[in-house]
Amino acid sequence: MSRLTDPSHNTVETKYIFVTGGVVSSLGKGIISSSLACLLKARGYRVTIQKFDPYINIDPGTLNPYEHGECYVTVDGHEADLDLGHYERFTDIRTTRANNVTTGRIYQSVIDKERRGDYLGKTVQIIPHITDEIKRNVMALGKTGRFDFVITEIGGTVGDIESLPFLEAVRQLRWEMGDDCVCIHLTYVPYIRAAKELKTKPTQHSVKQLQHVGIQPDILVLRTELEIPEGTLRKIAQFCNVSADAVVQSVDAPSIYEVPLMMHAQGLDTAVLRKTGIQPCGEPDMSAWRGFLDRMASASGSVTIGLVGKYVELQDAYKSINEALFQAATYCGRKLDLRYIHSEKVTEGNAGEMLAGMDGVVVAPGFGQRGIEGKFAALKWCRTHDIPTFGICLGMQCMVIEFARNVLGLADANSTEMDPATPHNVIDLMEDQKCIHNMGGTMRLGAYDCRLAEGSHAAKAYGKTLVSERHRHRFEFNNRYRAGFEAAGMKCVGENPDTRLTEVVEMPDHRWYIGTQYHPEYSSTVLNPSPLFLDFIKAAIDYGEYKQWEN
Repeated sequence: MSRLTDPSHNTVETKYIFVTGGVVSSLGKGIISSSLACLLKARGYRVTIQKFDPYINIDPGTLNPYEHGECYVTVDGHEADLDLGHYERFTDIRTTRANNVTTGRIYQSVIDKERRGDYLGKTVQIIPHITDEIKRNVMALGKTGRFDFVITEIGGTVGDIESLPFLEAVRQLRWEMGDDCVCIHLTYVPYIRAAKELKTKPTQHSVKQLQHVGIQPDILVLRTELEIPEGTLRKIAQFCNVSADAVVQSVDAPSIYEVPLMMHAQGLDTAVLRKTGIQPCGEPDMSAWRGFLDRMASASGSVTIGLVGKYVELQDAYKSINEALFQAATYCGRKLDLRYIHSEKVTEGNAGEMLAGMDGVVVAPGFGQRGIEGKFAALKWCRTHDIPTFGICLGMQCMVIEFARNVLGLADANSTEMDPATPHNVIDLMEDQKCIHNMGGTMRLGAYDCRLAEGSHAAKAYGKTLVSERHRHRFEFNNRYRAGFEAAGMKCVGENPDTRLTEVVEMPDHRWYIGTQYHPEYSSTVLNPSPLFLDFIKAAIDYGEYKQWEN
């Protein structure tokens, strides 16, 4: 459809959906937003999602993973909140800078305007200047004419002081847009085991807080561990001034990928359509999604993958890699058995013991010295024992350094990130990075083309020789050493066609030993898994079967 239409085919305006959260954080606003977008897209509507984060950082690019989890990168090179990864995995849309806005960016834009004199000498205030800037960003995607629905997730929890300007902007937009705007409030209904009761008071208080700032939710989504009785749902609807058919429960699910179908069964998508004046017609086409879930359910056997990194104790630090591995394993008919291996604990003496039983190993991306020697040790063991191995970004750079030290005989080889004085800088700072001192948003970021060598393992995996993948790095393979590496067996099989930067290395005489300077995990989605991850998992499965046969 060229524009959002109702059943009588009358063109109507872009609809805006706001998703807020209450009671506690980490309820899953991103998953609910992604699931709703998935359902609307399956109905034929053009949908996008954006995340508004209340922290003052310009973006998450300089945040420690212990603070924020994974930093996701969009195709246009914006460092974004990890929820954008969920948005893309659930919908196959490609997000950009416009899909993630922080308080820091809002204030920076307003202050820049004030310095230019755009406000004509007026006193700059939260209302209207900050709220107007928030509203401008909310509506920017809708004004492109490319979307029927714009879903905006408001980070944080109702009652947080940081979220107040965003909620005020939502309040204003709610009244300005009328039926073209819907507010969904995600809240929590706890189960008190001692009393054996589900408690609705936290939800009631959360809605009252939202009403206190002038927002009446149109739809409630209730996160719960247990099924909520019908009478309790009616009670919540009555006490929160929400129609009974607009109270949706989201019971804990074994997998986040089951949530879209659960939300459809609960009527979330139909409630949104009705609230925006559209008569729901037919059912969303979720056949491909159901096919993925069927593969999940029917997966037999497992594939064991070791993930070597220094943030493995953090659930979200390698979120996109985890999901890309899971998707690939599912499409290969296997359950993923993912083992986390802390790189600080790996040495040449214990690498065999720590990696024993792995069908494949991923060496994770990252920055800094901590845990780097453990990655070298893990890679040496994988290379010498011919274990399917996948190095991503820093993981690829570690492949290069380990090979230089132990095959080329360059004992002091290193990256100038780790040792600026190394005599063999096989990994070096990119030329266009050498005069940059700021940290935020200054790396090589976003999607770039990569030309793969004909007949290479990587080209066979992709089924083509020209690919585009996303980057997030400052350091690169030093092409002055390329001839020596290739003569010794590590081939540079992928390079940027414009800059000649090496993007992919592999060892053709190994089962599967590939490193990518880019991050293929960012482009892996439920319906379009990464070809490189798929090929890696296939190699790991083959190796696992070979080990069984050998034994």
